[in-house]
Amino acid sequence: MQRRTFLTTAGVGVTAGLAGCLVDDGNGGNGGNGGNGGNGNGNDTADGNGNGGAGSDITVGIIYSTGGLGDDSFNDMANAGIERAVEDFGISYKDAEPDAPADMNQMQRNFAGDEEIDLVCCIGFDHATDLEENAAEFSDQQFVLVDAVVEADNVANYTFREHEGSFQVGHLAGLLTTTDYAHGGGETNTDETVVGFVGGQETALIDRFEAGYIAGVRHADDSIETPSAYAGSWNDPSRGQEIASGMYDDGADVVYHAAGGTGGGVFQAAQSAGRFAIGVDDDQSISAEDFSDVIVASMVKRVDNAVYDSVEAVVNDEFESGMNDLGLDDDGSVSATIGQDFEGELPEDIVDALEESRQAIIDGEIDVPDTTDDL
Repeated sequence: MQRRTFLTTAGVGVTAGLAGCLVDDGNGGNGGNGGNGGNGNGNDTADGNGNGGAGSDITVGIIYSTGGLGDDSFNDMANAGIERAVEDFGISYKDAEPDAPADMNQMQRNFAGDEEIDLVCCIGFDHATDLEENAAEFSDQQFVLVDAVVEADNVANYTFREHEGSFQVGHLAGLLTTTDYAHGGGETNTDETVVGFVGGQETALIDRFEAGYIAGVRHADDSIETPSAYAGSWNDPSRGQEIASGMYDDGADVVYHAAGGTGGGVFQAAQSAGRFAIGVDDDQSISAEDFSDVIVASMVKRVDNAVYDSVEAVVNDEFESGMNDLGLDDDGSVSATIGQDFEGELPEDIVDALEESRQAIIDGEIDVPDTTDDL
């Protein structure tokens, strides 16, 4: 899977543990290390689904966030990371998809108490409260937590500075809505300067996406209107489409979503309106390719690398607890990635402006707010 970014000068300050490079390889690294992994798709236990193959005696338990697999976004990125680890290291894994946050505690306990499992990956901030208790009770188990922090000797935490990447796609949206631009399935309306934001559930994490996005829009032009709304769900495309359609009807040229599977409805609305959308977590011009003609960019964060590298650490007996806080300067861990149909098609002055704002964030010249209260 080929990925692209606005960037030609990826930062060199790689945070320990993350080795993938967005510019060089969309899969974060090459497989084919002789691992004999496969996709067994075995129905291993009632605790989860078994997958894996020969080549390593390491077994990982991975519990996704609510919204589940098939979101073309956050959870699918985590799954890509574990599948790559299967391919490269020959590990095995069991996975589980909670229907609600209330399911997470028992799923964590099932995997933590499974003698076959060497690492439990908890995908999503909703895991944090239960993990605080379970990490203490299962002190001999190793855990990874993505998108939140539990301070414990057996938990490796991976967080992302989503507000930095969101600033970049907001800057892009702001520049586009003030430009007469048409490409693919969309065009801007020069009579309006409006760009929208659709969140999934209203949480502190998604507020960070919204804050960075609006700050980026204002960096382009602080007179641009920025309506925001939340769907209240990670997997309700109909609601996402309804919200986004209203924004497009009110003049929005671009809508950015941070809403998991709900975002599919935002893309549908963009196609219907002949406007543009911005994806999240994965390069959604690829993962949701049917909408690539309107997905002008995606705010990518490499959850796949977080999973992959944490597994690699266990395989190499190098697991370390603590923090990995990743942003624009961490070798593509967070980035604004141009959609595959828009590569080389954006005006050069917009691309140059984005590179300038990216570097200014890395250099500390732009302080990106991480809450809407700080806008």
